[in-house]
Amino acid sequence: MVHVKIVVDHIKDTPVSLHIDEPVVAFPLLAGMQNDKSCCITGNIQGDITVTREYENIRVTGRITAPLTLTCSRCLADYPSFVDTSFTIFFRKGDPITSSAEEELELGEMDLLSSAYSGDEIDLTHEIEEQVAMEIPLKPLCSDSCKGLCHECGTDLNTFSCSCSKEPVILTFSALKDFKVTRK
Repeated sequence: MVHVKIVVDHIKDTPVSLHIDEPVVAFPLLAGMQNDKSCCITGNIQGDITVTREYENIRVTGRITAPLTLTCSRCLADYPSFVDTSFTIFFRKGDPITSSAEEELELGEMDLLSSAYSGDEIDLTHEIEEQVAMEIPLKPLCSDSCKGLCHECGTDLNTFSCSCSKEPVILTFSALKDFKVTRK
């Protein structure tokens, strides 16, 4: 497994640029998503990242891309897709923000865009895979106009029409539709 790391002491007045071109197996979260069939990443995770020092913080901006094959949640057809995401994260030295279960904590905008690091290196592997994972839809659609499958015969209604009843299906008590009660 490859780790995308930044040595904090190397970041001085000029920005540091990184180029990423790694297979999905280099990112455990994405490899897990691929193994459980949530998606199929069909090429390398690629990106360009710029790292700059801003006072005591480290600012990481980047753009990550990845080719995918997704399965439509309506018609079950596989279709090509693409992740193209940009991000900015601020890293600050120290412990992550923690609070007790009973204590309320209000987070500002900077808190939502920041992450803590310790030591002299920042590993960007998790942030990169998180950016890609957030762009993969939970219920992918091959198109907004996808008609899906016929609920009776299973025909893909995008390519064929069927002769099944076109009455709307009400699933609320459909399991009880043929239920008969006999009295003794």
